This record gives sequence, C-alpha cells and structure tokens, in this order.
Amino acid sequence: MSEIIENAKTNEAPAILEIYNLSKSYGDKSAVADLSFTVHAGELCAFIGHNGAGKTTTLKCVAGILSFDGGHIRVDGVSLEDDALEVKRRIAYIPDNPDLYDFMTGMQYLNFIADVFGVSEDLRRERIEKYSAALSLTEGEIGSLISSYSHGMKQKLALISAFLHDPKLILLDEPFVGLDPKASHVLKEIMRDFCTAGGAILFSTHILEVAEKLCDKVAIIKGGTLVTFGSMEEVKGNSSLEDVFLDMEDDEDDD
Repeated sequence: MSEIIENAKTNEAPAILEIYNLSKSYGDKSAVADLSFTVHAGELCAFIGHNGAGKTTTLKCVAGILSFDGGHIRVDGVSLEDDALEVKRRIAYIPDNPDLYDFMTGMQYLNFIADVFGVSEDLRRERIEKYSAALSLTEGEIGSLISSYSHGMKQKLALISAFLHDPKLILLDEPFVGLDPKASHVLKEIMRDFCTAGGAILFSTHILEVAEKLCDKVAIIKGGTLVTFGSMEEVKGNSSLEDVFLDMEDDEDDD
C-alpha cells in the first residue's frame, strides 16, 4: 500500500479514486482480495478480467452498494467508510443491465435523478438536451414509458442520468453492451471529454480494442487479485492489450 501511495504522490493531478487493500467475500468464497490502485483526475481507466474475476464486485463496493470485509476506499478525498452519503454525491454508477423504473417515462426518470442530486432546472435541461442529442435519444423516446425501451435505449437513458449531476467519478460496468456503433463512438467521445474536464472514469469491458485505444490506464484482475496496473503503455509494451490479457490467462491455465 505504501508503494501505491508514493506512486500517487508523483502524479500532480489529484487522486479521484483510491482503493487500498480491498477485500470482499461471499460466505467462504473470496471475490476480491487485497486489491489496491488509484485513478487520478483526467484519467480513463479500463478494468479488465474474465467473467467472475471480481470486476463488478469491486465497482459495487466503490459505489457503496456492497459492504466490504477489509480495506479502504476514498473518492475525491472522502472516505467511503466515514461518509458514504457524500461519496455517493460525487459518483455515478451504471451497471451492465440498468434497472430503471419501467412505470416512468424517460423524462420523469431523468428529472427524478436530477431531484435526488439537487440539480437546478436550468442545468438539468441543458444536460438532458446535450446528452440525449449526442446519444440520439429523441424527444419522443424520452417522453415514452421506459417499459417500451429496448436494452440499448435503457443504456442510453442510464448514461444520460450519470452525467446529470456532474460527478467527480463515473463507474461503468460494460457500458458499450447494447449500443449501436454510432452510439458507442459518441460515448467514447463523451467519456474522453469528461476526463479532459477533470473527471475520472473506471469502467469494465471485454472489448479490449476499445480499452487499448481509449484509456490512459488499465487494471487487470484475475481471481479477485490485481495482476497488473499502470499506464496503457506500461502494461502492454510493444504487444496488444489482447495479447497481454490472453498471455495472463494462459499462465493461469498452466499453473
């Protein structure tokens, strides 16, 4: 942990997400063990691992949805253990299958989220218009019941809701699943712009080509344990991210 803290100090940008020695078990099964890494302002970090590696568990612990057995989490300098409510004000979390309120229209849902975070009428209107236009969610679709939405439309609505309160950290679990190619392209631009403006994003993905081209940093987790973490260049060297990941998987199979 001391090494990670020292590495964080060498980065002039403030740390937005700090995870130290995180551990989480389900009964006698360890899901995450002694996990530590830091994401700074301006950084887009990919979180990679096979199914069941511990990615979603980690994201849910950071989001305050799951309690954890050991370790510490800080978001924008605020300890999750000390002030979970304040941490939740500074983050947005979108799961891989957003569970929205089907009885609401899209606009009702967005206004509900804006009310929860105290977003003013002017700001919410501006942000809803901006992100719905970017993601091609029409006024008519936003005015329709969420129960009528496709998976891709629900994903777009959830993504719009994530940006409404201008969080410091956005956590995304497989954000590109269900999106058409145009929406995926736009989302990459939105993510990059958010980080350029000083935010930070941690997202899980199985689309390694996207992670390699888009991200500043990458964390690879295997069996609940962090295998490697660093800048994209440090992790992949002269290889592709896919080759690095597959080599690590092959190493596990050989053990």
